Amino acid sequence: MDKIKLFEGELKLMELLWEHEGSSAKELSLMAAKKIGWNKNTTYTVIKKLIKKGAIKRSEPGFICHSLISREKAGLEEAKELIDSFFDGSLKAFFSSFMSERKISAGEAEELRKLIDEYGTEG
Repeated sequence: MDKIKLFEGELKLMELLWEHEGSSAKELSLMAAKKIGWNKNTTYTVIKKLIKKGAIKRSEPGFICHSLISREKAGLEEAKELIDSFFDGSLKAFFSSFMSERKISAGEAEELRKLIDEYGTEG
């Protein structure tokens, strides 16, 4: 699957869909009105953009929406973009900055060491 860039409003709608997979466009519009404050037209416009991008598909009857990208995949793409944009693609710079603001437990540190050992490569 190609990389799909989701903007803030699109992510908000995707969050609703991930939480309520298989909802109709009408149901999503009611949820978006309640949780985000969007009107029906805004929700339908965002749905159409997400369909065009290949992030969701619709099925009939009832304009039922299904996600084509997982929350995890979207999060990974956002993280990659953040690291590339703000840290010149350096995981070391990202973690150094992140860790200066947030402490982790000894258990979390050990889990991270294991992940680095498992996925790390030299060269």
